[in-house]
Amino acid sequence: MPGISRKAAIALAVSASIALLATACTGQADSGASDDASKETTLNFWHAWSAPSEVKAVKDLVAGFEKTHPNIHVNVVGNMTDDKINQALRAGGGKAPDVISSFTTNSVGRFCSSGALVDLNPFFEKSGIDPGKTFPKAMNQYTQFEGNRCAVPLLGDAYGLYYNKTAFEKAGIAGPPKTWSEFEKVAKKLTIAQGNTYKQLGFMPNYHGWETTTEHYLGQFSPTYFDQDGKSNVAKDPAFAQAFTVQKKLVDALGGYRKLETYRSRLGDEWGPKHPFHTGQVAMQLDGEWRLGMALDTKPKFEIGVAPLPVPDDQADQYGKGYITGTIAGIAATSTKQNAAWELVKYMTTDTDAVVNFSNAIHNVPSTLAALKSPKLKYDPRFKTFLEIAANPDSTTAPASVNGGVYLTTIQEFGYDYESGKATDLKAGLKKTARQIDTDIAQAK
Repeated sequence: MPGISRKAAIALAVSASIALLATACTGQADSGASDDASKETTLNFWHAWSAPSEVKAVKDLVAGFEKTHPNIHVNVVGNMTDDKINQALRAGGGKAPDVISSFTTNSVGRFCSSGALVDLNPFFEKSGIDPGKTFPKAMNQYTQFEGNRCAVPLLGDAYGLYYNKTAFEKAGIAGPPKTWSEFEKVAKKLTIAQGNTYKQLGFMPNYHGWETTTEHYLGQFSPTYFDQDGKSNVAKDPAFAQAFTVQKKLVDALGGYRKLETYRSRLGDEWGPKHPFHTGQVAMQLDGEWRLGMALDTKPKFEIGVAPLPVPDDQADQYGKGYITGTIAGIAATSTKQNAAWELVKYMTTDTDAVVNFSNAIHNVPSTLAALKSPKLKYDPRFKTFLEIAANPDSTTAPASVNGGVYLTTIQEFGYDYESGKATDLKAGLKKTARQIDTDIAQAK
């Protein structure tokens, strides 16, 4: 599953539509479920997967559940956008989903605060399952908001570094860089000029690049997005200024914003076979675990290497961490079959074999600590890098917010201005960004 970039395209629309849910649903102090999960019943499960292989994988996952719960039947509806899911959550009724799955982790804060999805903490407690010991740290974090665990991870995405091993050998580079200062040297060494453009670019650092978003860069700096009072920490935590400085230095070192943008505009798109990493036009790429399979399918003329992304020089001991996101699942507050729905959610997200089989079919990172270590996982040896990043307690994610991913978009917009030279005062720009984030959150409450 392509990760946050695909999610970002729908994040703003989702933020707007979920706002309407606040008047339709209310949160619950306990599960509030009274249905008998041992009785014959039918659940509606809506998900967003659409590719034939993915749809089959979901059906196989559900079939495994129905085999262990013969009294619970599941009506599976695929290719459902978040807008359609949100409309159905508001409307309720017999055809509405009891269980949903969304690609959009950025909207967990709104799902939880609006009450669109029920708090799963009582269900976990009743089942004797400790989420903190079940899920990787970052995944455990992005499925809750202010103590309300209205979502649960259903496979994940981990971001790392892809590199052209053949180009590395030609340039005399022994292995992947581990710190950002090493990374800059390697990126420059891998860059081969050709007139006013490039024959080969070591790395595309621009924020409009393929997955090189502010969010993904920042993950390596372990920032604290909000302080204890819920105010934006963008101007106070030095991690933000450090990340912006590192990226801007890369932009300048590799030819400058305009030259890089001109080159980027002539390259292939992110999801097609002509992605510039596949073709060798870019020698290193920040990307998620799905890129490995996509790249291998194009039969590249070089050997692909995979490693964790670099870390700041003063955090060298944390090399191996990465940014984590993923798919979420939850139970609709409008459902009258929440106990039965929990049985399905519990199976899909905590049963080790179910998670492993689904991961093998979808080629995403497993979302439980047990599944990450399962000998039944089938993968290219290079995929292990992403399993290790997902399990790493230093790996990070973006915290949930009451207005979804709006604060991330605000940070990204400043990134565009700063890398292009439109904004030159980093300190002042971060303060302005923080004020905007605080204003937007206050208006959303």
